[in-house]
Amino acid sequence: MIFLFMLFGVLAGIILANQNPVNAYLRVFVISPYVASLISFSIGTLYIGIVTLATGHPLLPTGAQIAANPWWLWLGGVIAAIYLTSNILLFPKLGAVQTVILPILGQVLMGTVIDSFGLFGAKHIPITAVRLVGVLVLLLGMFVAVVLANRTKAEQIYKNELEKQDTPTALTLWRIWGILAGMLSAVQQAINGRMGTVVHSPVQATFISFLISWLVILIVTLVMHRKITIPRATFKAMPKWGWLGGVLGATFVLMTVILVPIIGAGLTVTTSLIGQILGSVLVTQMGLWRSIKSPVKRLQVIGIIIMLIGVLIIKGIV
Repeated sequence: MIFLFMLFGVLAGIILANQNPVNAYLRVFVISPYVASLISFSIGTLYIGIVTLATGHPLLPTGAQIAANPWWLWLGGVIAAIYLTSNILLFPKLGAVQTVILPILGQVLMGTVIDSFGLFGAKHIPITAVRLVGVLVLLLGMFVAVVLANRTKAEQIYKNELEKQDTPTALTLWRIWGILAGMLSAVQQAINGRMGTVVHSPVQATFISFLISWLVILIVTLVMHRKITIPRATFKAMPKWGWLGGVLGATFVLMTVILVPIIGAGLTVTTSLIGQILGSVLVTQMGLWRSIKSPVKRLQVIGIIIMLIGVLIIKGIV
C-alpha cells in the first residue's frame, strides 16, 4: 500500500514539472512574466479557496493567531511569488531539465541546512556523515547532468540556441539564480509547514500562502506596469491548457498535503522530487506544451540517476 502512496508522490512531482512550461507559454501571450505569475496565482488561489471552504475550514487566520506568532510565519506566500516568477523567467533561458534540476539542488541543500539547525520551527535533524555524503553525491549528479552534458556535441546545438539569447556568463548567473530559487522554495515549505501547525489546517495554510503570493505579485505587477491589461485576442488565441498553471501548482500542494500525514514529510518530498526530475525529462524529450524539444542524452540520464541516489541517501532511504 505504501508503494501506491509513493507513486502518488511521484505523480505530484510530475504535475509540478509540467507547471513550468505551461506558465512559460502563458508568458508568451501576455508578454510580462509578472502578469503571467499574477494570472497563475489568481487561478491557483481561487482553486485552493474553493477547496478550503469545501473542507469546512475558514479562509483567513484569526487576529490572535497573527499576533501570537513571529513575522516570518507569513512570508511563505512572498517567497512563493518570487519562486514561481523565477521559474517563468528561467524556463525559456535554461530549458525544462535545468529549470527543474537546479532549484531541486537548492531545495535539497537548503532543506539540509534547515533540518540541521531546526530553522523556522522545523524538527532538528543533526547533520551526519551519511547526509553529507548524500549532498556530495547530489552535487556530483548535478555536475554530470548540467555541466558535462552541456559539453557533449549532441547538446551543443541546443546550447547555441540558448546562447543566442544570453552570453555564457549570463546563463551561468541564471543557473545560480535557479539554485537560489530552490533554496527559497525549501524555506517556503518549512514556513508553510509551521503555519499549518499554527492554524491547525494544512489546506487553510496553503490558501493563506497563495493569497499572500497573489497580493505580492499584484502589487509588483502594478508597480511595473501601472495597469494590467490582457488583450481580448489572448483569450481567443490561448489554448485552454495555457490557463492551467495555477491549477497544476495548487494540485501539487493538495497532493502533498494528503501524503504527508500518511507517509511522512521526508518520503513525500523525496518522491515528489523524483517526479519533478522525471517530469522535466518527459517535457524535454517530447516537447510538451509547445516547449523546445531537446533529446535527453546519456550523460543527463546518468547525472539524474546519481542525483536520485543522493536524494535517497540524504533522506535516509538508502
